[in-house]
Amino acid sequence: MTQHVLINNSDGVLSIRWNRPERLNAFDASMLEDAAQAINDVPADVRVIVISGEGRAFSAGGDFKSGINIETVDSGHRLVRAIARSHVPVISGVNGPAVGMACSIAVAADITLATRSAYFLLAFVNIGMMPDGGATELIGASIGRARANTMAMLGNRLSADDAVAAGLIYRSVADDAYDAELEALVQKIKNGPTKAFAAMKGAIAATTLSHLDEALDRERDGQVPLFETEDAREGARAFLEKRPPIFRGR
Repeated sequence: MTQHVLINNSDGVLSIRWNRPERLNAFDASMLEDAAQAINDVPADVRVIVISGEGRAFSAGGDFKSGINIETVDSGHRLVRAIARSHVPVISGVNGPAVGMACSIAVAADITLATRSAYFLLAFVNIGMMPDGGATELIGASIGRARANTMAMLGNRLSADDAVAAGLIYRSVADDAYDAELEALVQKIKNGPTKAFAAMKGAIAATTLSHLDEALDRERDGQVPLFETEDAREGARAFLEKRPPIFRGR
C-alpha cells in the first residue's frame, strides 16, 4: 500500500510530505496522526521541520469520499498543537491549494512559503460547517477579524500574493523558483541558532497565539453538533455531486 505520508529525517531536517497526489493530498485521520506523532517525537538532532505536499496541491483538506468525522478533527487538532508547541522551527511549503483544515495546518507553521499559483481557502461554509484546525485563532491573529470573517463566511480563495500582502504567509514565489527557494529557506533555518529559535518561537506564540488551545476546543465543540445538521448533510451531498448546496438553516 502506498504511504500517504512520507516522513524522512536526514541531515537535521525532518520532512513530512502528504503523498496522495491523485486525491490532491486529501487526508484522513491516520495521515494527520502520523504527522503529529512525527513532530511530537522529533529526534534531538533535528533542527528544522518541513511540511509539504506531493504533486500539484499542498492538500485539499479532509477526504470527503472516505468520510470526515470527529476523529479527523481531533487528529488535525493534535497536529496543529504539535506544530505550535514544537521547540523546532516548522516551515510549510505550499506548492498548491491549501484548503479547509490544510489551510490551518499550512499557516500554523512558523514560516509559510507558497508558489504564486497556490491559494488558501476556508471552504467549510460551502459544506455547512465551521473552520477548525485552529483557523479561528490562527487566521484572525495573522490578518485580523474582518479578513478572517471574509475567508470563513464567504469562502473566498486568498491567492498566495494576497496572503503575503495580508500578512498570512511569509512569501510567494514563481512556481519554477519554488523548489530552490524552499531549499534555501530550509538551509538558512537549519544552520541558524537553534536555542535562540526555540526561545523566540515560544515567546512569539505566547503573545500571538495565547488562546490557541481554547480556540481548538471551541471549534471542536462547535463542529460536533454541525456534523448532525441537515445543512451539513446537504453540503456533503452537494460536494460529492458537484453542485451548489441548498441550505435551509437546519
